[in-house]
Amino acid sequence: MRAEIVSIGTEIMLGEITDTNAAFIASQLPEFGIDLLYVTQVGDNPGRLHEVLARARERSDFTFATGGLGPTEDDVTREAVASVLGEELYVDDEQRAVLEERFSERGRTLIERNMKQAWLIPSARAIANPRGTAPGWWVERDGRVTVLMPGPPAEMTHMWEQQVAPELERRADGILVSHTIKTAGLGESMVDQMLEGLLSTSNPSIGLYARRDGVHVRISAKAPTRDEAWRLIDPVGDRVRSILGAHVWGEDDDTLAAGIGRMLRERGMTLAVMESATGGAIGSAITDVSGSSEYFRGSLVTYATEAKIANGVPPEVPAAHGVISRETAEAMAAAARERLGADLGLGLTGIAGSEPVEGQPPGTMHLALTDGEGAAYETWSYYQGREAAKRRATTQALNMVRTWLLGEG
Repeated sequence: MRAEIVSIGTEIMLGEITDTNAAFIASQLPEFGIDLLYVTQVGDNPGRLHEVLARARERSDFTFATGGLGPTEDDVTREAVASVLGEELYVDDEQRAVLEERFSERGRTLIERNMKQAWLIPSARAIANPRGTAPGWWVERDGRVTVLMPGPPAEMTHMWEQQVAPELERRADGILVSHTIKTAGLGESMVDQMLEGLLSTSNPSIGLYARRDGVHVRISAKAPTRDEAWRLIDPVGDRVRSILGAHVWGEDDDTLAAGIGRMLRERGMTLAVMESATGGAIGSAITDVSGSSEYFRGSLVTYATEAKIANGVPPEVPAAHGVISRETAEAMAAAARERLGADLGLGLTGIAGSEPVEGQPPGTMHLALTDGEGAAYETWSYYQGREAAKRRATTQALNMVRTWLLGEG
């Protein structure tokens, strides 16, 4: 089956927003044996939108379109689909009732302009949208399917997962299932070498991908059903985990911070952070995980030298060794642990900016971890801009905690 994605919105064409919807849909289609051939972006222009949707319908079995389902005059996706199919728009009584209830629940007044969100055409059925007021459309005629979904990513992804994906799975001739095993502390070439004996298999197949949080091993299998695909994946996954051992920190949607959280919880330990160059990014990553208050005491963001000293770093340490130094990182780790009453203290100081500091190049980071008796230390220099430096430092810091908890620090 062939597919096309159409992303609709003048704000996309002007570069005001990033088209994440197309990337999301593209990542989902292989699971259902659907080949994506084209991705098109088009503004809220009736003529150009008609042209794009008509062409997509001619050359693809499925067209997945996002955006242009709002109530305003420039939301013209429904009108364009109706025009392509030569069908008349009408207000659907059931959708009108849903719309009225939704507005009533929110204490808002339903005006005539909103009524277009209750429109349908004979070949369309509504797709429920519990996260917004604009329902989607499933349009099917002459063996072609056009799926309309709202533009806001939170609405679109929920609609996809709850309504569109199950329908695609029911229609699929075969299901492609992928399972990702996430590693840290190994380069891509090393993982490739370690898994050499497994990489030549075709079903399941194995792919390696270098990501911000380490090297991911993706195992994919195709079978008539999801259960059969998993029966192919499971023994290969067990073998991969056995080979890579402690370098495996998570799977599928796991985050490094969540994996560390589980390890801290299992050991009944707590963590505190004092961070400088990352500006709170380490604490933010840890607290993105639900329940992190069980094991995370907090993060002291001490960007200025005075703030470090005020939070327990002895003033003679940066004075003697410099702010960007191993000694200061170790003093920050100790201060965080003592000030916040944690079992482990993590300290990070470095250079996120583009200019050298204290004779050290941009991207230099000093990272220390202590339990009050022993300490671990790392330093590195890596610079591809401020954001990348902070992101890499955050990942390195989290992996340092993970390594320590494994007893390898």
